Amino acid sequence: MMKNKLTGFLIAILLLVAINYKARAQAEKSTLAVGDKLPNFSLTDQDGKVFNSADHIGKNLLVIYFYPKDESMVCTKEACTFRDSFNDFSKAGAKVIGINAGTVASHKAFSDHYKLPFTLLSDPDNKVYGLFGVKNKMFMTGRETFIVDLHGRIVFAYEAMMQGKKHADDALAFIKAHGN
Repeated sequence: MMKNKLTGFLIAILLLVAINYKARAQAEKSTLAVGDKLPNFSLTDQDGKVFNSADHIGKNLLVIYFYPKDESMVCTKEACTFRDSFNDFSKAGAKVIGINAGTVASHKAFSDHYKLPFTLLSDPDNKVYGLFGVKNKMFMTGRETFIVDLHGRIVFAYEAMMQGKKHADDALAFIKAHGN
């Protein structure tokens, strides 16, 4: 009798583990890749205005970069590299957009401090991070850059946690090499 109860208990535990594993696997989205369609999203920018992704398809290439934190060392270097190349991105028809979980006020202060001429979007619940499948790294939200073409398709994806400057450099090099 005791053996049957133990067997039943072990089967129940294994079943719960299997159900939990399957639920987690379904909840984890894979990172968007080249060829994938840009998901529709709306977030608030550093000036308190709502940015709707669908409003920008067909108007500009979109360079969307996800970064962990305003004012951190690597993120500041990354943002300043995008700033320093902003005219080149603009001439190539690209709109630069930075996204993280920081508040609108934090983004405004960061933008003002470093004179960032591009859009910073607040994603407080990391919902857009989830739509793009950007994974956490080293206990922080991830650092990834995507370029979206005029048809709303991802044409470039880059991930490197500690090489913030390369995100802007590589995105600009891709745009220059491939034109609009």
